[in-house]
Amino acid sequence: MNTQWHTMEGSGSKQPPLSVRIYRSESENRSPPLVLYLGGGSFQEQGCQRLELPVARALADQGAVVIEADYTTLSGNEFPAVIDCAFEALDCLSSARKQYGGAKSLLFVAGEEAGGNVAAGLALKARDRMPGKVAGQILLSPMIDPFMASISFRDADKIGMRQRWAEGWSRYLAKACGSVHPYAAPCQCTRLDRVAPALIFTAQDDPLHDETVNYASRLIAAGVPVRQHVFPSGDGWTGLYRGEGGKWLSAVCTEFADFIQDLKN
Repeated sequence: MNTQWHTMEGSGSKQPPLSVRIYRSESENRSPPLVLYLGGGSFQEQGCQRLELPVARALADQGAVVIEADYTTLSGNEFPAVIDCAFEALDCLSSARKQYGGAKSLLFVAGEEAGGNVAAGLALKARDRMPGKVAGQILLSPMIDPFMASISFRDADKIGMRQRWAEGWSRYLAKACGSVHPYAAPCQCTRLDRVAPALIFTAQDDPLHDETVNYASRLIAAGVPVRQHVFPSGDGWTGLYRGEGGKWLSAVCTEFADFIQDLKN
């Protein structure tokens, strides 16, 4: 297993190299799934995190090669620099599949919380700029609604996240100039057709529950294949926001495996 941070040189870009961390386990699969993973942090944290991300590690233990990208340092957690950094990593992975996995490896973009926002926006940009290259998007409680007005969001104070999310949105959209680009707030996107199939997670007691399931419903209405898993209250799902795993990790791995089978069938 290798979880050391190193730099990824862009594919012909003049941008500084991006820091990435690779999670992998021993596997005989010559074409393992490749997952570009984007961590949370509410658009507040910057830099390469010391601790492993539980979901990234769990997916790697199931046979995927997971590439966690630090999209925060070079971007300052501001749009559009965040999406530009993440897209550079995605484009590089797509061009170097043999290096990280195999020529036939399926490529996924995944993210939790703020990283879920970036993953959803990245899936939209990939549809527009590199159609057909991304097999699927994996969104774990994506932070995609800057208005923060859903019924479930009223419970954000219960887990101490309301102010943090509000400040994160202010930072992320600091250069939005009064308008919100759909890559920055995917829930505002009016054209969701032809985006990559989605695997989406939330929980009944998750403050981001409503915006997550609403986005899933809109993807389905646009003809996008969607697998959705809503964990029951009390399963510890919101520990995700504190970098914690839980018993729900096994279900995430099972859903991921089934998602891949759906795509292959």
